[in-house]
Amino acid sequence: MASTVTLEKTTTIRSGGDDDVASLTMRSPLPKGKDGSGSDGKGRCCGHKYELVSYDALPEFLKHNEFVVDYYRSEWPIKEALLSAFSIHNETINVWTHLIGFFVFLALTVCAATMVPMEYEASSHIVVKTTGMMSNHTGGNPLVLIDGAVMAMQALRNASVQPELASAALSSAHRVARWPFYAYLCGAMFCLLMSSACHLLACHSEHASYVLLRLDYAGITGLIVTSFYPLVYYTFLCDPFYQSLYLGFITVFGAAAVVVSMLPVFEAPQLRWARAALFACMGASGLVPIVHKMLVFGNRPEAVLTTGYEMAMGAFYLAGVVVYATRVPERWMPGRFDLAGHSHQLFHTLVIAGAYTHYLAGLVYLSWRDMEGCSCN
Repeated sequence: MASTVTLEKTTTIRSGGDDDVASLTMRSPLPKGKDGSGSDGKGRCCGHKYELVSYDALPEFLKHNEFVVDYYRSEWPIKEALLSAFSIHNETINVWTHLIGFFVFLALTVCAATMVPMEYEASSHIVVKTTGMMSNHTGGNPLVLIDGAVMAMQALRNASVQPELASAALSSAHRVARWPFYAYLCGAMFCLLMSSACHLLACHSEHASYVLLRLDYAGITGLIVTSFYPLVYYTFLCDPFYQSLYLGFITVFGAAAVVVSMLPVFEAPQLRWARAALFACMGASGLVPIVHKMLVFGNRPEAVLTTGYEMAMGAFYLAGVVVYATRVPERWMPGRFDLAGHSHQLFHTLVIAGAYTHYLAGLVYLSWRDMEGCSCN
């Protein structure tokens, strides 16, 4: 039950001349808030209602990282939480890293939909031929192959390639299904958008935090699952058994991870390592189809190049998981990285780097399979 505090108000009443003065004291009870102030907490004036608070002043559902000690938003209305995207607090960079990343991937998707079917198919014919010839002299060195591919694509864009050669490349191309590539792009955009929304609006209420965190976990799971789709679908295009096996496995694994993330205990701060381990294991399971790819296509420059991209992607994601779980560098200097440089911001940057690396791998897969279709040779 709320206690009460008695406020005294003294009113001066004048009657007659200046010397005839009487004073009247009125007493009125006012509910006393939980914070000890003369208000119920909900009716605070706007000058104090939306102030940033320290970690110790947060409700339990917002306490995730005790090493970030200040500049928190706590139980803000939706409108104010939305507008806080344009103010400075400890989630500002988290919001904008993934929001900008979302628009970057949206632009990449539009570019892929409008440019990949024509330009990339034409250039892929030259890239395959160029890398094939170079591999005979370099033993398939991926760095040399990348240089050769870049030079070939630049040559095509600069119209230094004869038009009849480009036409022949287009006529010889056999486009395969695009859905695995676009499924990955959609998975990346969903992950980035949900993460940005979570960091922006989870401060509203405990229910909002619960729902948005689940969407955030679902986004991470979606990114990991859809990352498998181009790898598995295009690598095992001529082997439906392994294609279905790997796609089915990672899809079921992802669905199970979403179900587990629905448990309220899943977001407990002490289970940070469990969350990191779950997503890390999902990503690490991608090593199985990658090793299988290299056993079957290890002599192909396209397989080497895509594997290089996938290893770089894995390194970015693994570094992000380690930073997320260990909470460095703020663990070493609590309070120093409240606004910029703390672990979750670094984690976001590494996720975007890994996602973009896999986008490049997807382009190589499309080029490879457009030219050869179902071929295991």
